[in-house]
Amino acid sequence: MPVATPAFIAALPKVELHLHLVGSASPTTILELARRHPDGGVPTDPDELAKFYAFKDFAHFIEVYAKVALLVRAPDDITALILGLAGDAAASNVRYAEVTVTALAHLVVGMPAELLCEILAAARALAKQRFGITLNWIFDIPGPTAGWADVTTDFVLRHRPLGTVALGLAGPEGDAPRAGFRAHFARARDAGLHRVVHAGETTGPDQIWEAINDLGAERIGHGVSAVTDPKLLDYLRDNDIPLEVCPTSNLCTKAVARIEDHPLPTLLRHGVPVTLSTDDPGMFGTTLNREYQLAADTFGLTTEDLTELARTGIRAAYCDETLRTDLLTELDDLTGIYPR
Repeated sequence: MPVATPAFIAALPKVELHLHLVGSASPTTILELARRHPDGGVPTDPDELAKFYAFKDFAHFIEVYAKVALLVRAPDDITALILGLAGDAAASNVRYAEVTVTALAHLVVGMPAELLCEILAAARALAKQRFGITLNWIFDIPGPTAGWADVTTDFVLRHRPLGTVALGLAGPEGDAPRAGFRAHFARARDAGLHRVVHAGETTGPDQIWEAINDLGAERIGHGVSAVTDPKLLDYLRDNDIPLEVCPTSNLCTKAVARIEDHPLPTLLRHGVPVTLSTDDPGMFGTTLNREYQLAADTFGLTTEDLTELARTGIRAAYCDETLRTDLLTELDDLTGIYPR
């Protein structure tokens, strides 16, 4: 089977399903925001910012992420992030992306909910106009602090910005067992929203089981610890529950020690649905094309393997059916140019 070349990877029509708005910001954008808000504690020098992004572990990553998030205070800041994300994703031939937005981070700095909705709608339209990419939103509960889950869920259900597709759950797993958010995800389900849950990134498979059984998770963010539980692997495969796998992210946050140790090939061999994503590409110095190339180079994935990863992502996306059909057709047509 053919080896995956950069030209083939660039040509693949892609979706990205695990992409955080704040973490997507390029170093150039973050430097601009840090200089605009010097009280934020984020370096304003490129070399110092690079050191700032040298994560010691997942807890340190969360600490850095929180500081960067507090730089995003004004409407223009949010618009700049969305358009930067859209342009960067389009450069990897991403046609559709589900962007995780931590609404709480914008609400706590005093931004009215109605204004946040307006900004998201306008920037979403600009992203489509300028880059041809469709963006939808996942609003995530960012952690265990009392009241955060209530504020986030209330915002999503009361305002439901244009393009909203899911309620999400992110943040540290150890301090926030997934089952503790059962009531919030039941409200989202009853309102017709999808449920997407980070689980099994820095904890064991028990948190993935909780995400599925207690929260009704339809996709799992990361989920890499599933490889330690054969019954869970079977369940994910048999019930078609996709994992949003982000190899470079896992390496940077020390969820895996070496890229060669990443469980991606084990997941694929077991038939678990897997889609590749970047997570926080600005912070981790990656792109979706790079994630595909890394998977090919590290694990010997072929053009057929990468095509199936792209296909899984398209099938798992919460996009409209016309877009899904168009992307799958384009993917099928590509195999005639790059035969298997």
